[in-house]
Amino acid sequence: MKIAYLGPKGSFSHHVVKTAFPDEDLLAFANITDVIKAYENGLVDYSVVPVENSIEGSVHETLDYLFHQASIQAVAEIVQPIHQQLMVVQGQSKIEKIFSHPQALAQGKKYIDDFYPNVKIEITASTAYAARFISEHPEQPYAAIAPKSSAMEYGLEVIAEDIQEMEANYTRFWVLGTNLPPIPLKTETEKMTLALTLPDNLPGALYKGLSTFSWRGINLTKIESRPLKTALGEYFFIIDVEFTEKELVHFARKELEAIGIGYKILGSYPIYTIVEKGKERR
Repeated sequence: MKIAYLGPKGSFSHHVVKTAFPDEDLLAFANITDVIKAYENGLVDYSVVPVENSIEGSVHETLDYLFHQASIQAVAEIVQPIHQQLMVVQGQSKIEKIFSHPQALAQGKKYIDDFYPNVKIEITASTAYAARFISEHPEQPYAAIAPKSSAMEYGLEVIAEDIQEMEANYTRFWVLGTNLPPIPLKTETEKMTLALTLPDNLPGALYKGLSTFSWRGINLTKIESRPLKTALGEYFFIIDVEFTEKELVHFARKELEAIGIGYKILGSYPIYTIVEKGKERR
């Protein structure tokens, strides 16, 4: 099989696909839209994209493209713990610039302020790009904040581990495709993600829509609004629904249709969690 992911090598996305698809052909793409289009254009069997981070929130590029433009659905979710490391070229002892993605820099700000208050900060498109960049300039006093997989990929030395301020940092990734592939990870539970569009002439439409799940005892684990991109103040609503009672969810969807609330299924999927050695999820 061929699997598309958000590159470059050494990124969290790369670590996810290597863990979930250890024996498959992995193809890196420069942005999320291109990762999804790789499946739509028949270049790959599955596409893997980030959908939400526990600190930074939803990945809008993923959700908006899947709602507005794609017919592809999520068939699995993989949860990746996020741990940031400070790394340098082997033997480098002087640091004058630290490179990384803005989110990683923000997560490591306290550590940087405490130990490297005078260094210059340089923003990169991703943490893996930062690691690759400093590996290509070994003579420069550079460091990068990136995942451990980046250090392994580019031959860098980790000089400070887990410098992120918040320990409870996870990113959800969706596997997009037609059928559930074999994934060598333990599954926890199952969810369905729906995107609701509300009719203009139905007072209390959102309340009524959510009530179809509430009175059936179906738990919602997320609700978020996104612009419909039709007019100011018009939105669609993304909800994550526990999918253990499939028949109840089926009847809730039928009730949504009956009261005139449209919806698009973005996916129904089991959830897998990557457990890093020595870092059990709490």
